[in-house]
Amino acid sequence: MTKDMTPEEQDARHAEKMKKKKAARDKILATKTIEKGLVIVHTGKGKGKSTAAFGMAFRQIGHGNKIAVIQFVKGAWNSGEKAVLEKFPELVTIKAMGEGFTWETQDRQKDIENAEAAWAEAKKAILDPEIRFVLMDELNIVLRYDYLPIDEVTSFLQNEKPEDTHVVITGRNAKDELIEIADLVTDMTLIKHPFRSGVKAQEGIEF
Repeated sequence: MTKDMTPEEQDARHAEKMKKKKAARDKILATKTIEKGLVIVHTGKGKGKSTAAFGMAFRQIGHGNKIAVIQFVKGAWNSGEKAVLEKFPELVTIKAMGEGFTWETQDRQKDIENAEAAWAEAKKAILDPEIRFVLMDELNIVLRYDYLPIDEVTSFLQNEKPEDTHVVITGRNAKDELIEIADLVTDMTLIKHPFRSGVKAQEGIEF
């Protein structure tokens, strides 16, 4: 029994247990040899989809990799993330393409044209051999309203995306076809949100 052991014996037992855990972990890690560009999807009703994606973007910058950010919905984008990204013009390309979609404009054709223009910029960035990471922020909303054909997007990501380029897609209601072809999918679950208690969007938290 542990309680009958001396402190020294307990320390030795703990050290041996940790040694075995490390050996098991190292054995598992040794089997993970593939390195490739990932298709990553952040979806769900909870907060944090874009925030997590920008965290990855900042990591890329920290490693000196070039990135591109394509905003599919947000037009006049003025946020803390943008302020930081603009400090690295040699590494970062930002395209804010959205102008507010159908729930505001009531002009579906214009919405489709905006989505197609943003998608063209995204494809250009993905195919650029110098760009390592592309964030397509709120693309899921565009796909949800069928402003772009889902088959076109999934086909491009499967067949034309360079092998070593990472692509991150955010937005609620990710389509099943996109989830199917993605390498990593995270569903942000809403449990509690201050907006429901009358708290407005705040600087440094929402933007």
